[in-house]
Amino acid sequence: MNRVITGFLRQCVAAIGVLLALTVVLGVAYPAAVWAISRIDSHSAEGSQLADAHGCDVGSALIGIDPQVPAGQPDPYMHARVLGSPDDPMAPGDASGSAASNKGPNNTDLARWIEERRTIVAEREGIAPSVVPADAVTGSGSGLDPDISPDYAALQVPRLARENHRTPEQIRAIIQQNTSTRQWGFLGQPRVNVLKVNLALGHTVAVCR
Repeated sequence: MNRVITGFLRQCVAAIGVLLALTVVLGVAYPAAVWAISRIDSHSAEGSQLADAHGCDVGSALIGIDPQVPAGQPDPYMHARVLGSPDDPMAPGDASGSAASNKGPNNTDLARWIEERRTIVAEREGIAPSVVPADAVTGSGSGLDPDISPDYAALQVPRLARENHRTPEQIRAIIQQNTSTRQWGFLGQPRVNVLKVNLALGHTVAVCR
């Protein structure tokens, strides 16, 4: 009987020891290590927030929202990719409910949206519909792509120069400053961050509180 009790107590002590050890390792040491690593680049860990010239947080470098202007008003913004909806083919993304349209290449609604978008972009930029790049008329998988292709950015240069009272060379320089190359030299494609360009142009979409 004593041997049974002794064996039981040893098992309890061993179990408690394992529990305490795992609590320290997985409940304290591991979270602390993850937190410490995140502090190496705390800007990215906190959502890559961007601030305007007044220090106001105006958005994230990782989330793209297409800026909109009232119909008929001057349009000084660089535009991002779209999300689209049954009511508005140029609908901007919504960070609170990101999602793709889930419409395939043979979907008639998607085909109609693409043609409508191509016409809208061509009229906005004063160009032929045939030269509108693919990312100007299609959304990303999340609907919140923060970047556009250099081709789509270059297409917007004349309008941006005109509406922001800058020269085309100044606009191109701003775009170049906010263009990222392929990751590690071989992954992805060169891309232009829309929010960073709009901030460099002096535009903001938030108010400090």
